[in-house]
Amino acid sequence: MIISRTPFRVSFFGGGTDYPVFYEENGGAVLSTSINKYCYVICRYLPPFFDYKYRIRYTQREETQTIAEIKHPSVRECLNFVDLDHGVEIQHNADLPAMSGLGSSSAFTVGLLNGLYALKGKMITKRRLALDAIHVEQDMIKENVGSQDQTIAAFGGFNKIVFGGSQKIAVFPVAIDRNKLDLLQDHLMLFFTGFPRNASEIAGEQIRKTPEKKKELTAMLGMVDEAINILNESAGTLIDFGKLLHETWKLKHSLTPRITTPLVDEVYEAGLEAGASGGKLLGAGGGGFILFFVKPELQHNVKEKLKKLLYVPFKFENLGSQIIYYAPEDNF
Repeated sequence: MIISRTPFRVSFFGGGTDYPVFYEENGGAVLSTSINKYCYVICRYLPPFFDYKYRIRYTQREETQTIAEIKHPSVRECLNFVDLDHGVEIQHNADLPAMSGLGSSSAFTVGLLNGLYALKGKMITKRRLALDAIHVEQDMIKENVGSQDQTIAAFGGFNKIVFGGSQKIAVFPVAIDRNKLDLLQDHLMLFFTGFPRNASEIAGEQIRKTPEKKKELTAMLGMVDEAINILNESAGTLIDFGKLLHETWKLKHSLTPRITTPLVDEVYEAGLEAGASGGKLLGAGGGGFILFFVKPELQHNVKEKLKKLLYVPFKFENLGSQIIYYAPEDNF
């Protein structure tokens, strides 16, 4: 039996520039971090006592004779890609809900690939894991996804990730003082809006509009280095990080009307009124998790103002996708 643990992510700046339709021509970059909320994937070879070869358990349960019959697109295509010789059982559990803006779909793909490789007795690099997950999602499933979620899930850490060129992805850990990193974490608040959304549909519209939004996306790309410069300055300038989040939210707001809703706008404005310096809706948009940058002494006000929403404390993490349990079993 194999158990993989893969982190979700919070993306600060550059989202939207990680779509191939943009970065293959213009280059792209994001500033993002993995967080201590995870998805867990359990894999094992299925004993041959059943009238099916594949058993998949997530929010649904599937039992099939062939890979082609599997309805879950990531499971189906990951199994096709890894090419196992035997039937398998796969089970998924997660700390946070799917389709919520924290890269959960890609974290699952990364974690599943990591587990399936381990099942075959292979240990692969984080770079290959990220690129394989990008290939599965973009080329095999043909999802409307960028390339940052798979990368941060595989690598983990607080990074600037650059997209484009022959390497396709390049990961640069952001080297800042530990006290400054802790201070940044102390200013961040995460709330679950609970609103339903479909990231792929929203992202699809954003991708279609990319050629006419080059100016906005280029500005969002520039904010990545601007944010890193803020982090390199004295701690007293950290409030500018929050203000820059507000600027990137306004730019993202302009990419497509579907990124937000009146209810999301109401939540965002309430956060600002309660003392937040800035924030953003995470992921493709339309609902899910919303991030605020708030001085610690004002966070009680924000919690009180948004008490109808679920507050989710979190910390940065540095490990990325890992095999946390490895116990090879004999095949029948």
